[in-house]
Amino acid sequence: MLKICSVAFSGSKWLLAIAASLTLAACATSHPPAPSAAASDAYSYIIGPGDNLNIVVWRNPELSMTVPVRPDGKISSPLIDDLNAMGKDSTALARDIEKELGKFIRDPVVTVIVTGFVGPYSEQIRVIGEAAKPQILAYKQKMTMLDVMIAVGGITDFADGNRATILRTSEKNAQYSVRLKDLVKHGDVSANVEMKPGDVLIIPQSWF
Repeated sequence: MLKICSVAFSGSKWLLAIAASLTLAACATSHPPAPSAAASDAYSYIIGPGDNLNIVVWRNPELSMTVPVRPDGKISSPLIDDLNAMGKDSTALARDIEKELGKFIRDPVVTVIVTGFVGPYSEQIRVIGEAAKPQILAYKQKMTMLDVMIAVGGITDFADGNRATILRTSEKNAQYSVRLKDLVKHGDVSANVEMKPGDVLIIPQSWF
């Protein structure tokens, strides 16, 4: 069905230019719908600034401690001044700590347990636009759009929920349409889709 879009304008060329840009935006073709399944079974949590790490060194309790990941992505612990933690999973970081401690003690065995979850910026979920509480969320395996909506308190009365889109940075900024209004306002679970690390959920304002 052909949609005819029009705007009312009069006066200067400046108003004409604004009206034309708004018309093009209103008439823009929709993005393909987001796939319902997106999570990968191979996903492994990646450490980021703000995470808390419980470092356990077997048979060396004096070297075991809980440390935060600094804003620069590094950690400090006994016998280790600076070690990059950002972008690694807990197992890889444990092996790196063993290498550093191996300079001082024999055959260290280290376990790293993540106790606070923020994640690197590249994997966080961002919600912008007409959400009740726009914010950044840590990605969790099998996280869905409904989970995101609960976290941000839903959409505002001014949101055009069914024109919302997901910008998928992990797919070279591919953009997908989602039906937030159907999901949040009408409880249509068929509109629910899985999120991927780094997704940006964009919720536009309604034209009316």
